[in-house]
Amino acid sequence: QVQLVESGGGLVQAGGSLRLSCAASGRTLSRYLIGWFRQAPGREREFVAASTRSGGNTYYADSVKGRFTISRDNAKNTVYLQANSLKPEDTAVYYCAAGRNVGYCSGDGCYENWGQGTQVTVSS
Repeated sequence: QVQLVESGGGLVQAGGSLRLSCAASGRTLSRYLIGWFRQAPGREREFVAASTRSGGNTYYADSVKGRFTISRDNAKNTVYLQANSLKPEDTAVYYCAAGRNVGYCSGDGCYENWGQGTQVTVSS
């Protein structure tokens, strides 16, 4: 099993940027499908971005496409989510997750391991 710890959240003004990190221990992240999800108050958790094993392919929700970028640093066993041009509607707790799925999957059922989340708040 892999343990995940997110960091990098905070308060930012609309139009600003944040880089979220997801550090892994226990297993090598390159062997996992990695996803970022978010959950805003009163709303269901939603898919944000995914990186297939070894970072071969990346996928994004339409709401963040062109603004967010998922990337991996295998040497640091860490995955990042660079969030640019942030909007108030991006406010949520952001979670990273790891799954053994071979290909892309945006459903949270594909991910067996979850971090504790990091809060992102975007002010208008």
